[in-house]
Amino acid sequence: MNDTTPHRATQRPSTRPSVVVVGGGYGGINTAKALDDIADVTLVDPTEAFVHNVASWRALVQPEWLDRIFLPYDRLLTNGRFLQDRAVAVNGQGLTLASGRVLEPDYLVLATGSFYPFPAKTEAPDIASARERHRAAHDALVAADRALILGAGPAGLELAGEIKAFYPAKHVTIVDIADDILTGPYDQDLRDELRRQLDVLGVELHLGRAVTRLPKLPPATLGAIRLSTEDGEELIADIWFRAFGIRPHTEYLTSGSFADRRDERGYVQVDEHLRVVGETRVFAVGDINDADRDMAGIASRQAVVVADNIRALITGKGDLTSWEKFPPMIAIPLGPEGGAGLMGDGVADAATIAELKGRDMFIGHYAELFDAVPIAS
Repeated sequence: MNDTTPHRATQRPSTRPSVVVVGGGYGGINTAKALDDIADVTLVDPTEAFVHNVASWRALVQPEWLDRIFLPYDRLLTNGRFLQDRAVAVNGQGLTLASGRVLEPDYLVLATGSFYPFPAKTEAPDIASARERHRAAHDALVAADRALILGAGPAGLELAGEIKAFYPAKHVTIVDIADDILTGPYDQDLRDELRRQLDVLGVELHLGRAVTRLPKLPPATLGAIRLSTEDGEELIADIWFRAFGIRPHTEYLTSGSFADRRDERGYVQVDEHLRVVGETRVFAVGDINDADRDMAGIASRQAVVVADNIRALITGKGDLTSWEKFPPMIAIPLGPEGGAGLMGDGVADAATIAELKGRDMFIGHYAELFDAVPIAS
């Protein structure tokens, strides 16, 4: 590998195969961690800390969670290193970073994840600034009487549940162009149960309706909002949130030898072993590949497959593992004690979802993964 001077780590000469993981989201951190014992691993990300986005909505309604969702990358690896930098170009031999540094590892893992509107995700490299922006969004929500959520997918439903769980007096409206909530490969029984709970919480649903335009006011900002749907209904709110619009972070692949490895939506095309098509030692994991749905849990599971396959290539032992498309399992909390999901044997009730996810949002698991406490304020 060329020029991998460590950021916040002591460089050690290594005779082990080199692996560069580009992107420190759920797929990237789990891949890097799993290979730290057998390879010389470098994790590259433009931010200084992993953001546990699964708990972002909780941090919005309870800002003390901001001390729990940021985890320092330089505590992730025992033997490897972290570089705070951004990939700007990739080819079959390696990658170029924004700093001008060129890395040519034995194995390359692309794990740059996806863009999603703030505050579900934040991409600020400065954690202090990110916290400040989150706290401003919290203050705006507290001051608002009426919240409008555009999007009735998992993110929009979770956000509505969080707001009503902690601020039950606030009026919350969800709008979506689809005729029902939670489009995708899920049982209708799950939708019905979530709608029942949303109704109990007092969440107003406007489904099968498209807005004529998005608000001019930025999301998560306090202000007067008036929108119209295409069928003439007027929507009034004091704050709005965009709960749609995910897109893969693959802009650094738009030129060069990997330009034709993306599909029309921007997702990286991979084979059954999660290798970039046409490559033997370049993998793509998580939200950027075309193998499955965009979910943190799927990215984490794909990381296991990618790490196992790189380990098999390094050791020369065992066959490569194929990715099997993830079944329609999902857990959707509606606040700490509500929600529903699919766990493989029918609809999971609120008590199950609260125990599995809703109360701690997997915070303990990720703190343990980093062998660290979250960054303090």
